[in-house]
Amino acid sequence: MKSTQINAFAIVGIKTRTTNVDMQAAKDIPALWEKFMSENISDKIPNKLDDKIYAVYTNYESDYMGAYDMYIGCKVDAKNEILTDLIKLDIPESSYEEFIAEGKLNDGIVYNKWMEIWKSDLDRRYSADFEVYQSGIGQDEETKVSILIATKS
Repeated sequence: MKSTQINAFAIVGIKTRTTNVDMQAAKDIPALWEKFMSENISDKIPNKLDDKIYAVYTNYESDYMGAYDMYIGCKVDAKNEILTDLIKLDIPESSYEEFIAEGKLNDGIVYNKWMEIWKSDLDRRYSADFEVYQSGIGQDEETKVSILIATKS
């Protein structure tokens, strides 16, 4: 875990509203990923700053057990206007704790790291947390996924 300050940025992509109650997110999040990948949403995002894919958790109702929005998209210039049916999300500047999930996505590395985060005593802001994925990584390939959690300090 590493503390870092991240400047405001924007992503463009798709979203869903979900909750961790009754494992609802275990259905909604894979469905959103399936849509993002099968419809090649990344290719439809104009003026991307890079090819990384961001999964953002925001608009928290309360804590990690309340409802929240989940976006999947790519980083864009914050001044860009979006003329498609995609959604732009502005992420404010904040202090973050960075966690790294390492291994194969099929082995549940990201979910396992979230379980660790949920059990931690982090002083979370519950504003916008996000994961950063390298483009083109297969489910069975070794990878590193950064998970950044907004903190109050």
